[in-house]
This record gives sequence, structure tokens and C-alpha cells, in this order.
Amino acid sequence: MENYNQILITVDELCESLMIGKNAAYKLLKTGTIKSFRIGRAWKIPRESLDDFIKQQTNQQKWI
Repeated sequence: MENYNQILITVDELCESLMIGKNAAYKLLKTGTIKSFRIGRAWKIPRESLDDFIKQQTNQQKWI
């Protein structure tokens, strides 16, 4: 990802950011775990949704 300030990211960029495969990424999108929308066949993910997901996961993992 070259421009962190872009508002929307792609599935490939999501995979790269979370270091996950496409199957896992699509599962997160389809279940609404990461908020997103589609334009035609292309998924669009607001960067803010990715940031929120990471913060939520981080908070859940504290003090286990």
C-alpha cells in the first residue's frame, strides 16, 4: 500500500494489511465483521472500517 491516506481500499490491500488470505478476507466482508460495500463485483472497504476492526480485535485480546 503506497498511500495510507486513501479513503477506500481493495480486497488485496485488506489481505496485505491483515496478512490473511482472500478466503478469510471475503468471510470478514460477507459477515459484516469489516464494514464494506460493493460496486458491481468489486468490494470497497473504507480504511476507517479496517482501523476500527483492528482496534476492536486489539481490545478483545488484552489481558487474556
